[in-house]
Amino acid sequence: MSLSLNFNHTAYTADSLMFFVDMNSFFAACEQQVNFYLRGRPVGVCVYTGKYGCVIAPSIEAKQKGVKTGMRLNEAMQLCPELVPLETNPARYREFHIAFIGVLKKYTDEVIPKSIDEAVMNLTSSRLLYKNPVELAKKIKQDIKDKVGDWLTCSIGIAPNAFLAKLGSDLQKPDGLVIITPSNIDEVLSKLRLTDLPGIAAGMALRLELGGIHTPLQLRHTPPDKLKRICKSVVGLHWHYRLNFAEVDTMTRDYKSMQAMRQVSKEQRKSVEILEDILLTLCMTLEARLVKNNFFAKEFFMHVSYENGSQWADKVIHQSPLQDGTEILSIVKSRMQKFQTAHQSGVLINSKVTALGVGATHFVPDDLVQYSLFEDNVRKDNLRKTVYEVKGKYGRDKIMKAIELKENDIMKDVIGFGSVKDLHIGSSVLDE
Repeated sequence: MSLSLNFNHTAYTADSLMFFVDMNSFFAACEQQVNFYLRGRPVGVCVYTGKYGCVIAPSIEAKQKGVKTGMRLNEAMQLCPELVPLETNPARYREFHIAFIGVLKKYTDEVIPKSIDEAVMNLTSSRLLYKNPVELAKKIKQDIKDKVGDWLTCSIGIAPNAFLAKLGSDLQKPDGLVIITPSNIDEVLSKLRLTDLPGIAAGMALRLELGGIHTPLQLRHTPPDKLKRICKSVVGLHWHYRLNFAEVDTMTRDYKSMQAMRQVSKEQRKSVEILEDILLTLCMTLEARLVKNNFFAKEFFMHVSYENGSQWADKVIHQSPLQDGTEILSIVKSRMQKFQTAHQSGVLINSKVTALGVGATHFVPDDLVQYSLFEDNVRKDNLRKTVYEVKGKYGRDKIMKAIELKENDIMKDVIGFGSVKDLHIGSSVLDE
């Protein structure tokens, strides 16, 4: 099992030493690292490289040409005709992630991966060992180049808490190094807008402005009780804590839910069969995560998004815990059929679909699952676990269920920028 740790505290102290390490244009930089002839060229990593594919990770060079994350490929190519579109290689990014986390762990065991390309280092207990944080950050940068990849750069923020360290890492990219301390924090905040703070989007900014808070500096110096009233929740207190050197962002948590989601391209939505295959693959992805974490689940949720912005969503609590992907698929299809019948609607899986998702919660550890007296599921569940052990050792395509066999690879392995818990199961790296 992975370790859990809680660095949070609400004491106003500047004695803590936190580093936030943010790998720059990570997916694209990994591709440039392994392919010398991509270096210095604008690269756009996409899940699919069709005309309307989505750029999920532009390289530094592509960003300089105006290419942004989330931009459609046809639009990106108009901005930057020399852009090199590449399909994702999730296994590669995982390997680089584990390698750069390994470098960070040389300096402290208290490393919290925040996503595939970010991590927090708690160096508070090592302050006497590392007396010059800026020099230490430079050494970490060089270590990553020497031991992970010479084309890889990172921005590092240094501060007394993780939030301010994250803010520091955002202020100077690429290859930045920013330190925020009690002596310079007001100067740093005075140059920023509310929406420059990580976690404050337009909606939250509007709420703060309606409450009379128009700048990050005002936010820092507003009394906590007033912030709580403006935000109408403890969220207001958290903003006060963050900007005054308390820590509220480093508690590691176990899974509350798992989900598998996929955006659907225009080409894919033309075929209902392909959409059905994507739904199957999402259910099998969910099965893989449940097996890897030794969980069964009793509650399942699902959603379908459409071109006009509408969405169908549903959830169901199953009487007995499930782990099998085909059984999860059967539940999803049953709920869809029930809705279609009850509302006399058309089929939910149609050519207007833009996204599909399935998820699970209400987990039961596999060693606590109670089997029915009338069903022999023990052998089936043990076989499923064995299958995934073989996949893990020899590759995910070396052994498959018959239902997974398709002429084409309908949905490749993908990886996002969110949770990386699964990469560190069984290690001493702390998951987030």
